[in-house]
Amino acid sequence: MFDSGFGGLTVARAVIDLLPSEDLVYIGDTGRYPYGSTPLTDVQSFSRELAHSLVDDYGAKAIVVACNTATAAGLDELRIELDVPIIDVIEPGAKALVTTTTTGRVGVIGTVGTVSSGAYVRAVAQTGAPVTLTSAACPGFVEFVERGQTTGDEVTVLAERLLAPVRSANIDALLLGCTHYPFLARTISEVMGPGVTLVSSADETAFAVQRRLADLGLSRTDDHRLGRHRFASSGDIEEFRDLGRQLLGPELDQTERWSPSA
Repeated sequence: MFDSGFGGLTVARAVIDLLPSEDLVYIGDTGRYPYGSTPLTDVQSFSRELAHSLVDDYGAKAIVVACNTATAAGLDELRIELDVPIIDVIEPGAKALVTTTTTGRVGVIGTVGTVSSGAYVRAVAQTGAPVTLTSAACPGFVEFVERGQTTGDEVTVLAERLLAPVRSANIDALLLGCTHYPFLARTISEVMGPGVTLVSSADETAFAVQRRLADLGLSRTDDHRLGRHRFASSGDIEEFRDLGRQLLGPELDQTERWSPSA
């Protein structure tokens, strides 16, 4: 799987826990993050490069695009070019959101790129659920996570300002439409209040991976074998290892270099 940085580790954690016998390779493109404010054409190019590397260099049998912005930029080209299943985080998250609400008023927060793409509007509409969706872009959240700053006054002040549109919409379920955002869940929950359930796509994506591998006959059948986990970064690998270990856990004990081709 790949992500612009550390956010996709929420998905990696869920996949490791659900599918402990599967091998996992994670590339965090920290040398080019954040994706949220990057032109979508560039994000498409980055995604293509990362996905091809996972197949060509690591022998991946399936790819998880653990980045909402990359998913929103479009994966059609990847699905045509690569002969492996590609699982994204937007569809599972949208399905989880509409099954969580009881009032029919839901919200989604994400990067500027994800929200402006309309990807979640389309994904929620495709569920057919009779809900009203309010979206809000949250520039700055990713940068806080990438610095390891997930609580504190600065985070709270920014959250209060950025979450105002979804708070005023009187929603009862909020989808964290960026894989970085679960690391800010405590602050987001405090700002939104007890009447709002936070929905993360990480667990739902892991279940989607499990189903897809099983349907295609690609699941590992040796339940006694523990999978191997490799983590790579296009940025500072020591920083990635240190912060990534705090966010993911002991499985992230070393990091290797991943370099873009250009």
